[in-house]
Amino acid sequence: MIITQTPFRITLGGGGTDLPSFYREHGGFVVTMAIDKFMYIMLHRLPVTERKSIIRYTRVEVVSDVSEIQHPLAREALRMHHVNDYIELTSMADLPARTGLGSSGAYLVGLLTAIHTYQRNAAPPTAIAEEACRIEMDILGEPVGKQDPYIAALGGFRTLEIARDGRVTVGTVPVDSTLALELAYKARMYYTGIQRSATSVLKDQHEAAARADRPDHARVVESLLEIREIGHQVHRALLDRDLDRFGRLMHQHWECKRRLSNAVSLSFVDELYETVRREYGVLGGKIIGAGGGGFLLLYCPDRGRELDEFMARHGMPRVAWVPCMHGARVVADLADSDDYDAPRR
Repeated sequence: MIITQTPFRITLGGGGTDLPSFYREHGGFVVTMAIDKFMYIMLHRLPVTERKSIIRYTRVEVVSDVSEIQHPLAREALRMHHVNDYIELTSMADLPARTGLGSSGAYLVGLLTAIHTYQRNAAPPTAIAEEACRIEMDILGEPVGKQDPYIAALGGFRTLEIARDGRVTVGTVPVDSTLALELAYKARMYYTGIQRSATSVLKDQHEAAARADRPDHARVVESLLEIREIGHQVHRALLDRDLDRFGRLMHQHWECKRRLSNAVSLSFVDELYETVRREYGVLGGKIIGAGGGGFLLLYCPDRGRELDEFMARHGMPRVAWVPCMHGARVVADLADSDDYDAPRR
């Protein structure tokens, strides 16, 4: 049995510019970090006498061949690496899926890490991230970006510069433990209770950025250009250790992101956001991920506990987090006697 642990992420700046509909024309830039909430993947080879594979997630699938698997990420990852053994594949996570924390990227990277370990075929984290991008973006044609697989594979605080041809240049943001913990204390995360598919939210943005004949094309591209510049400013704020400037940049990002699509925000969240800015000293905030629900991040430099009580009264409990400095890793590799037979590939 092999068990992997892969972190979720919070985007700090530039989110949305890592989609091909934007970076192929303008290039993208994202500042992102991994957090201590994880996706766990367990991959176990079943005896040949079973003659079936079991895939467990929110459903349970029992199949006789990889091609029969309904979970698209699991199917394509196993197919990519020609895993034809009968296996049991189980996933579980610290937080719900479809809440803007990059769960699909974490799932894919965790599974691909497990498969590489299973086949005794080590690969660097960036190679695993690119495999995940190929599956989601090229094979499945999902309107997603480069960010999630890369931060899931690498962890820590990262900048991602995405060239027009899709090549990613990874940078490390030198955030020490003192600054990281201060950020985690002041940038407080609340669960809205709403789960939504990032695909449904991003599809409209993706098409608007890609198609010049759409009436909203210019507005979306202009907003993404501004969001990319905010990403660069966020990077500079972190280098300067100026977290309050980061908080104010979050508010600028909030205003830009709302212009991308009507699906990004929710009226009750907008109203609540204006209240906490006015009454609790919140400098800025963001709906994490594509928008439309999931988790709300609010930067509150001084009155965090009062803000927690206010948000709890509105049905949005705080979820504490700290940055995670490692990416996907194998936390258990329990060999059985068959593991000493001929190579699996």
